[in-house]
Amino acid sequence: MGTFRKLAAACAAAALATAGLAAPARAAVPDGHGFVLWNGAATVPGGTWPPATIVTPGGSGLYRIIFPGQAARGGVVHVTAVNGGPAWCQALRWGPTGADEVVYVRCYKPGGTPADTPFSAVFASSTPPDGLPGQYGYVHADLAGTVISQYNSASALNSVVPLGPPGQYRVRLPGLATPGPVDGSVQVTAAHPNVGAHCEVARLASSPAGQDVIVLCFDGTGTPLNTWFTLSYQYERSLFGSAVPPKYFGYLWNMPPPPAPNVGPPPTNFNSQLGPGANAAAPAGLGLTLVGFRALAQRPDNVQATPFGRAGEFCNLQAAWGYSGTTVLVRNVACYTPAGARADSGSFTSYNSEF
Repeated sequence: MGTFRKLAAACAAAALATAGLAAPARAAVPDGHGFVLWNGAATVPGGTWPPATIVTPGGSGLYRIIFPGQAARGGVVHVTAVNGGPAWCQALRWGPTGADEVVYVRCYKPGGTPADTPFSAVFASSTPPDGLPGQYGYVHADLAGTVISQYNSASALNSVVPLGPPGQYRVRLPGLATPGPVDGSVQVTAAHPNVGAHCEVARLASSPAGQDVIVLCFDGTGTPLNTWFTLSYQYERSLFGSAVPPKYFGYLWNMPPPPAPNVGPPPTNFNSQLGPGANAAAPAGLGLTLVGFRALAQRPDNVQATPFGRAGEFCNLQAAWGYSGTTVLVRNVACYTPAGARADSGSFTSYNSEF
């Protein structure tokens, strides 16, 4: 209980007297989206939208997800394993089938061996016009850095440039202006169709010119690897790209230690109900971080986590998120070395409700 008391105290200290965001007119963003929490045997209604979403296991860590009525061109998929031990998941492929969006994901254990596991996944696809507050963008790129699909709320063109060494990419999202030097949150997911791979964020640099992100990708043994991947950036926007609705979303950056956790500056810690700096994190053991999002609990909802580091770390959720009153408790974001040992790497955690 000590950890929960520490987190509650940190949340209370961080709370702002900021009123909830005023609701603007709804724009077209996104064209289609969906999310699902799979517990290993069934979808979890409180973590799934649309409610009729279907997950079909294919064996050896393979899953097919059908988001009914959400067919859209392009877009991105993010997926986070939910497991008490070291495991990660990646996107394989996705696209419309009739009126539905069909997504395939595969999950792995250290070394790159496919393995079944519970997971949390999200799909989102957008096209202009935008007109919403905040900043939002995404890319889906192939292993050579060619952009397959992209969105930019400022109507600029995103780019991906390989940096030379295997598995290193620079993603630029111009026009997504923020004060800097580090603002907002990033989620990144490997999308290799044939090889187990995972990616992490090595740097986020923010400025009035836009966002500059360094992404590092690795195979299951921790060897740098060129791979397809997806990346989403959010600044005072939901991970789906929409805002108000949902009225309940937030994100938090746990910077690399020491100490651990080391919560990033207020522009990387946003709460749609309480403003910047209102979310909190508390240490829960080596490589474990308990994250709390105050005043945001609103089902159905989704949580994603991405590692921040340079050594091939991967992160998952040790268990599905829970609730204490209106506080969402993510217990815990768990991060690992490529070999599966706990590691105090940094991480980005994003919470998003449908409403």
